[in-house]
Amino acid sequence: MTIRFARRTLLAGTAALATARTMAARPVSAQPASDPVGILDLVVGARAPTTPTGLTLSSDGRMFLFMPRFDEKTVFTAGELFPDGRVAAYPSDAANRPDPARPAETLFHVPNGVFDRRNRLWLLDAGLMASSGEPVPGAAKLVCIDPATDAIVRTISLQPVVTKTSSLNDLRVDVRPGREVAYLTDQGQTGEGALIAVDLASGRAVRRLAGHASTRSVDGILKIVEGRVLMKREADGTTSPIKGGANGIALSPDGARLYYTPLMSRSLYAVETAALLDPAKDDAAVADTVTDLGEKGLTGGLIADSRDRVYLSLQEFNGIGRRDPDGRIEVVATDPRLIWPDTFWITGDGWLYLSSAQANRRPEHNGGIDRQQPPYAIFRMRIDAGPA
Repeated sequence: MTIRFARRTLLAGTAALATARTMAARPVSAQPASDPVGILDLVVGARAPTTPTGLTLSSDGRMFLFMPRFDEKTVFTAGELFPDGRVAAYPSDAANRPDPARPAETLFHVPNGVFDRRNRLWLLDAGLMASSGEPVPGAAKLVCIDPATDAIVRTISLQPVVTKTSSLNDLRVDVRPGREVAYLTDQGQTGEGALIAVDLASGRAVRRLAGHASTRSVDGILKIVEGRVLMKREADGTTSPIKGGANGIALSPDGARLYYTPLMSRSLYAVETAALLDPAKDDAAVADTVTDLGEKGLTGGLIADSRDRVYLSLQEFNGIGRRDPDGRIEVVATDPRLIWPDTFWITGDGWLYLSSAQANRRPEHNGGIDRQQPPYAIFRMRIDAGPA
């Protein structure tokens, strides 16, 4: 595998942000792609209340952000982003008030959400009240929302497949003729991760590859973000290593392979989705379909395009990488404002969107001091492909 670095012309942040703030206060709308391929464009500075790890866009260009409930500053966990930077609770303030007495009806900790091919919004709720601790009973779930009415139309419980140390993280939904499924990652609070496959038609969910090397946090990984080793740093000066199992996922264009990686791992893996979904296969049989695709750097989110190229959120480089099907990796864009690049989304008209989450600046990594600096940058880049 070779790594090529490519120079890219980057837009000035001040001018781009000023332009975004003068736009009318309506939902963010993806415009027809006209920029040359590879230019990184600052779309908007999101005035989110806290760390926006997740990002998705509807087919008509509405943009949504997701802010896991790491602490009490998370006043809402799912929001809609407007061009002036405002972020409003979605689908409502009431739905974003976590209530352990109504775990299936309220949102607790949403790290990500995605739109399916029918333009339905699916939210992944990890059911947590903080960054750690046991998920609230009955609160881990998938929530389906119709954006035409902003109404919740379906909820699928994930209670049977979460553990006391689960931390559900990423989501992909595959809806096509003869198939209606979802795939999730559980990065685990102790670094012991897993994959979860959900048959959306029946609601049946299965936990796969728990404890497998491909879903487990790798000990001894050194992750450097903004020139500093990422660790848990307490106010009293004590430190401990970061642990993170299965984190980012991406789906191949034909839906046959799921790409995934632990948060604390430099390796990219793929597994056959048919094996994940087959109730007759045990974990050993599923593991037989896992392929180690080699090193890809330290990343958060992943996404694949219609040419089966996997985009990589290169957090150590403040950049975007891309892995071609032949294994070649290229750094396609970098920008110092791209602080902890996290979740991708590809629109039908050829824009790759990416959130800058600033997660490394959170208090737990800085001795209790919150070094995040809103607004949080949302970037996009023109690509020569569509969504997978």
